[in-house]
Amino acid sequence: MSDSNFGFSAFAEQWNGRLAMMGFIIGLGTELLTGQGILSQVGLG
Repeated sequence: MSDSNFGFSAFAEQWNGRLAMMGFIIGLGTELLTGQGILSQVGLG
């Protein structure tokens, strides 16, 4: 995939992955602290 395809670039994809990992860890930590699942935290469960 080249850098000009639909706005994808290695820099953007790297930061997207990092932020996704942080969101997952924060959600998991909140689940452990509150005892509620992730879906319950956002009002879907």
